[in-house]
Amino acid sequence: MKAASFSDKMSECIVTFLWLGKLPAAPGTWGTLGAAGVHALAAWRVGRSANWLFLPALALIATLASIAYCPWAERFYGKEDPSQFVIDEVAGYLLTVSFFPGPNQLRVGILAFIFFRAFDVLKPYPIHKLEKIGHGLGIVLDDLLAGLLAALFTYLSIEVFFV
Repeated sequence: MKAASFSDKMSECIVTFLWLGKLPAAPGTWGTLGAAGVHALAAWRVGRSANWLFLPALALIATLASIAYCPWAERFYGKEDPSQFVIDEVAGYLLTVSFFPGPNQLRVGILAFIFFRAFDVLKPYPIHKLEKIGHGLGIVLDDLLAGLLAALFTYLSIEVFFV
C-alpha cells in the first residue's frame, strides 16, 4: 500500500472534519460534536447578531465540500458512503442551528444536537429515501433534511418548554 500524498491527507482532514470521523465508535456523532463546537465558538466569538449569516455560510461550505469530496472519499476508503466521511453531518447540524441566531445558543445547541443525531441515525421517511440517491448529493441531502427536521423540533421544543 502506497503512502498517502499531502493532497490525500488534506482531503482526509476535510472529510473527517479534522479527523473526528476516524475516532472509534459513532463517527457521525463525533463529527456532529465537532460542528457543535464550531457553533459554540461562533456564538461566543462572532456573536449572536452575526450568526444569521455566519452559520448558514458555514453550512453551505460544508454542504459543497460534502458534494465535492464524496467521490474522493469513496475511492480513498474503498466503499460507498464511508463512515469516516462526516462533513455531511457537519453541514446538517450547522443548517439546524442556522435558524436560531438569537439568544440561548447553549439551549439551541443541545436541543439541535439531540434532534439532529436522532433524525440522522433513525432516518425516518423521507430521509432514508434521499440517502438512496447516492454519492455526494444523496449523502449530504439526507443530512440536510435531518437538519431541517431537527430545526423544526428544536423550535417547537423551545416554544413549548421554554416560553
